[in-house]
Amino acid sequence: MGKSFITIVAGLPRSGTSMMMQAIEAGGIPALKDGVRKNDEDNPKGYYEFEPVKKTKSDPSWLEQAKGKVVKMVYSLLYDLPDNYEYRVVFLRREMEEVLSSQKKMLERSGRQGAKIGDEKLAELFNAQLEKFHKWIADKTNFSIVLIDYKGMIEAPIEQAEKVNALLGNILNKEGFVSAVDPTLYRNRS
Repeated sequence: MGKSFITIVAGLPRSGTSMMMQAIEAGGIPALKDGVRKNDEDNPKGYYEFEPVKKTKSDPSWLEQAKGKVVKMVYSLLYDLPDNYEYRVVFLRREMEEVLSSQKKMLERSGRQGAKIGDEKLAELFNAQLEKFHKWIADKTNFSIVLIDYKGMIEAPIEQAEKVNALLGNILNKEGFVSAVDPTLYRNRS
């Protein structure tokens, strides 16, 4: 692509970030991913993760290879990004009830325990973290952000493609983006 900015897909776990990565990649922007985490029943088309992202605070050297590409990050890791790059963030939002339900089912399938706190308390914590994050990013001059609703991706992918394309400077192949949206994967509905 030759662009100097880094595209980041972020959101709460189970908010549709992998689907967004697939859509942006299908729209013509290469994804920075490593395939370490394999496809499974919860993400049959892949997780689109890149392990070095987790160590950004101590080693941000991977960012140079991310220019002109899209990478997925847990939103809380964006705080660790250095200020000397331009970031365009596609932030996925999903109904909290659906996020928690999807997370719980994924943990059950993998045989792992979730947090030992109730859904109501977990939703409170997530909402407080998101509020803090959105206040923080609003003050960052090297970040641009677009908010995309998961349900909107399923029900109106063309409109979401247009929003993402505007953020990315109209370099997206919108037809490719839309072709990657798979409504059959919307399994945890509120």
